[in-house]
Amino acid sequence: MEKREFTAEYKTKIVIEVLEGGSMASEIAIREKLNPKVLSNWKQEFLKNAHRAFTTTKEERQAAKEIKLAQEREQELMAKVGVLTMENDWLKKKSKELLGYEPASKANFKS
Repeated sequence: MEKREFTAEYKTKIVIEVLEGGSMASEIAIREKLNPKVLSNWKQEFLKNAHRAFTTTKEERQAAKEIKLAQEREQELMAKVGVLTMENDWLKKKSKELLGYEPASKANFKS
């Protein structure tokens, strides 16, 4: 049997449901097809690390900000790559239509 992987978001959602007490932990474990011990371990880990929600350091906030900026920049660059790829493909097609052949790429030229 293959080991299942769970996201932090999923684990958090399930543990909060357990803590809210609307359903018994055993019922949630059955519904989610989880071993009750796994659910208990998640709950213990969650409670042990709960203080971190209120102790974000200046360095962590700055790192998170830099990560967000890097992700935004990556998205911009990927969009630009997409546009340039489309333009390049269009130019190749038009060159072939007008010249009757596709121009050689730089890789085909010898120095």
